[in-house]
Amino acid sequence: MPSISTDDGVKLHYEEAGSGAPIVFVHEFAGDGRSWEPQMRYFSRRYRCIAYNARGYPPSDVPDDFERYSQARARDDIRCVLDGLSIAKAHVVGLSMGAFASLHFGMHYAARSLSITVAGGGYGAHPAQYASFQAAARDNAKIILEKGMVFFASTYGHGPTRVQYQNKDPRGFAEYIEQLSGHSALGSANTNLGYQGRRPSLYDLTEEMKRIRVPTLIMAGDEEEPCLEVCLLMKRCIPTAGLAILPRSGHGINLEEPALFNSLLEDFLHQVEAGRWGERDLRAAPPSIWGPSGKP
Repeated sequence: MPSISTDDGVKLHYEEAGSGAPIVFVHEFAGDGRSWEPQMRYFSRRYRCIAYNARGYPPSDVPDDFERYSQARARDDIRCVLDGLSIAKAHVVGLSMGAFASLHFGMHYAARSLSITVAGGGYGAHPAQYASFQAAARDNAKIILEKGMVFFASTYGHGPTRVQYQNKDPRGFAEYIEQLSGHSALGSANTNLGYQGRRPSLYDLTEEMKRIRVPTLIMAGDEEEPCLEVCLLMKRCIPTAGLAILPRSGHGINLEEPALFNSLLEDFLHQVEAGRWGERDLRAAPPSIWGPSGKP
């Protein structure tokens, strides 16, 4: 299996298909590189597509120490994938946990970014949810280590933003649950402890987001309640951001609505490549990034 080594010595497994401008797909906590199969098949017709497994997700390495998992590490692992494949710049597309990594990559490695896509990003970022999300990540780590991934998939995997997928595509949903059940318990627990449970709130990074000039697409399902307010914050902060809300959809929108997801992403990439995805017209700037209330 092909792999690259990060600058702290962790091997990351990846798969590659197609040729052209590179797209790197960064998966969510409950997924892995296989979660991007509908996008790998579609976009590899015109692009060089790379999907990799994050640290903690076999066949990538699973570091024993949760201190080796963090938001900064997830961001830099994207850079290591680019370095390992001799890619100067890429479109970076992330979902959920991968969306946070993609956003931070755009903030810190603009020179390596053709564009960034932040899909299903925002869980736990709102001040009203931040402390409880961190506590839940720690609790989830304990549950995983004590009861295993099959039990965890039977509970967490059927959450309120996952049932949409189950209702639309029971066959696809069953595959997602099977794959989640097979993840490394240690890797998933350490991801919760080191990354999910410690990542900074986006509400504390508004000035950094305002400085983003990389073309940015934000996507979310309209039934992703934990993300909707955060998506509006990102849209208001990032001058180059566009926001797409998918109707009657939950969290894993790339699997739940692959045709619509691919269409929105494809149009975005084409506009970026044509030089037509610039900054928002200043006449359309929001009076406050916090919305009508003028405060978070």
